[in-house]
Amino acid sequence: MADTIKYIKEDGKPDLSRASIVDYFKTRASTLFDLPMNRDDTPVWKRLNPVPGLSEMTWTNWSFYGLGFFAWVVDSMDFFCVSASASEMAHTLGVDITEITWGVTLVLMLRSVGAVIFGILSDRYGRKWPFIACCLLFVVLEIGTGFVQTYQQFLGVRAIFGIAMGGMYGNAAATALEDQPEKARSILSGLFLPGYNFGYLLAVVFFRAFEGTYKGDQGWRALFWFSAGLPLILICWRLCHGESAAFTKLKEKRRLEANKDLEHNSSVKKLKTQVRLVFRTEWLMFIYLVILMSGYNFMSHGSQDLYPTLLVKQHNVGPDKKTVLMVVVNLGAMAGGLFFGQMTELLGRRLTIIMCCIMGGAFIYPSFFSNNLDTMTGGYFFLCFATMGAWGVAPLHLMELVNKDNRVFLSGIVYQLGNLASSASSTIEAQIGTRFPLDKNDPTSDAYDYGKVMGIFCAAVYAFMIVAIFFGPERFHRALISPDDEIEEVQDVDDNSSINLLFKQKPEVIHKDTLVFIDVSKVN
Repeated sequence: MADTIKYIKEDGKPDLSRASIVDYFKTRASTLFDLPMNRDDTPVWKRLNPVPGLSEMTWTNWSFYGLGFFAWVVDSMDFFCVSASASEMAHTLGVDITEITWGVTLVLMLRSVGAVIFGILSDRYGRKWPFIACCLLFVVLEIGTGFVQTYQQFLGVRAIFGIAMGGMYGNAAATALEDQPEKARSILSGLFLPGYNFGYLLAVVFFRAFEGTYKGDQGWRALFWFSAGLPLILICWRLCHGESAAFTKLKEKRRLEANKDLEHNSSVKKLKTQVRLVFRTEWLMFIYLVILMSGYNFMSHGSQDLYPTLLVKQHNVGPDKKTVLMVVVNLGAMAGGLFFGQMTELLGRRLTIIMCCIMGGAFIYPSFFSNNLDTMTGGYFFLCFATMGAWGVAPLHLMELVNKDNRVFLSGIVYQLGNLASSASSTIEAQIGTRFPLDKNDPTSDAYDYGKVMGIFCAAVYAFMIVAIFFGPERFHRALISPDDEIEEVQDVDDNSSINLLFKQKPEVIHKDTLVFIDVSKVN
């Protein structure tokens, strides 16, 4: 792997020379098929068996994973509580349903702000207290949502909720995955992101459970008050643990650097220096990951957001049957994350994601163009299985690509920027759908051929994802915790050395597949 040094400069910046770029693109196909299953003699069935990896996990590992996973579930449930109760909230507040959905859009718009704030805090001061702060905000804001009396109050509360929600993903993913045994990470990553679907299911189920329990048609208030209790449990749970092993080692590394006079500035100046260094060396990776996560989010929003509308308007499905169908397909999505998450141990991250996109494309026709409800449901089950299968790879793939020192900030902000870019996907589909009325003789009809629009949209997004993944990097099984020898290197630095000397060292290149995407944790 020594020849990969030509992809970077002495100061850690990307080498964008023609030779480097040409060589990188020439290796895209060969690295895609450099499969983990071919690197040793381990039988296929052993690679696909998650039990040995999971058996390496300690009680603390399981507890940290549970904290991260259920934080993500609670995050999702709190978000979907508005979607599930939109019509009842609109009636209570005296506004149209479209105005309530603006509250959902507002959350999406402000999530990036939360990712920046809580990402920087989590990387600088630890995972624990930013995690608790996010959960505390959830408690306050869910209670507050249950008490709103005007539409303006509703928008204000949900705007702040968007900041809290945006701050949770990066921290929750790091809490759940960064300390786990190498062989267990793939299956755990496969379950983590589909926790979002589980949160949706909880929102739907509890909405039905609390429907009509408070002042007749204001059961939605009881739903929000109930949902405030779940993050309170997470706060108590998190208080039982200290910092993660990954952050503890990172903190020790920074302490040693400070003791060796590698940093002379105040905390604020050190933070600014760190952020500048990240974007100076990671800017190309950052741009790629924002593009990738935009594709990911277009894939999920484009295939899911308008599907309930399609069932009701195009196939006349009643509310009870619609709920059952959505529960079934979301269970299929969760199963897909687990299956393809572990499949990466056999095929690697990139090839697995591409296979998911191809499988999703194969089920576009039965999902959106069939007139038989059973056929359509079966096709959509497997389309969601494939879509969330690709999503199941994403958390670990992101963590392996970004540098260790700024993991929460970088993984959180690229995810939320991708989400922001795709937030208009359902609006785009709805607008295009108006061009395809089901009854052309009735200009007042609001029934449109959403299936055709969703099918075309999903096909385009799957194709985009295949291209983006094919030309992207992969750092399979990259160490997520700074190795002990890295800390020892810092310990051995001469007393007269400075941080500028580190800039002159050539940073570690993880794999030929990374081109100019380097591990800047070796630079700062």
